[in-house]
Amino acid sequence: MAVNISEPAECEKLVSAAHQTYGPVDVLVNNAALTYFVPVKDYPLNRWLRSWAVNFHAPFILSKLVLEDMIPRKSGSMVNISSGAAIGPGRGPYRDALVGSGGTCYGAEKAALERFTQGLAMEVYEYGISVTCVSPSEIVPTPGTLFHGLVRSLEGGEGEPPEVMAKAVLLLATEPLDKVTGRVTYSQAILKEFGWIAEAKGIGVDPALRGSGYSQI
Repeated sequence: MAVNISEPAECEKLVSAAHQTYGPVDVLVNNAALTYFVPVKDYPLNRWLRSWAVNFHAPFILSKLVLEDMIPRKSGSMVNISSGAAIGPGRGPYRDALVGSGGTCYGAEKAALERFTQGLAMEVYEYGISVTCVSPSEIVPTPGTLFHGLVRSLEGGEGEPPEVMAKAVLLLATEPLDKVTGRVTYSQAILKEFGWIAEAKGIGVDPALRGSGYSQI
């Protein structure tokens, strides 16, 4: 079902459709994203608010809605999709900084999502519900990353295949609670740690690309 998750009523519509089709929700994956790479000084207010509505507020609303299914059953998994963009540029001076990179909004949203993940994981631990967060170790070729010029094509050969992220989400959604809940990690790092793949590279794996503070926990 296609819905506009920037609107709370549409989030409710989505969960209602899931109930009607499958019954109570067992797994929630917050994967939808919307952003514009625009410097803060030029960012249109309506686009800023809509981006936060999709990337951060919707995961809160959807999580709250599915908790109504998960808490009584004392089981369930939520997996939030973050990004290497959550890693900030560090302290200044910024003499060699990229001018007008425009990633501040998206990076702030994903950093907030990572903090939200661990806070919610702690709150619902007593109910047996797992909450985790995973970012791709390398850029995944998608229509969105192609549109923003982060990859050159969708034909493969560069970045991380979408199947790798899918496997990482499956791992986090199915492993026992105490093995994963509260983890904020990277796709290839978690897959290698659990033995699902033999080789890994990119953020979270390369010693020079360790990721955010949360991802190291």
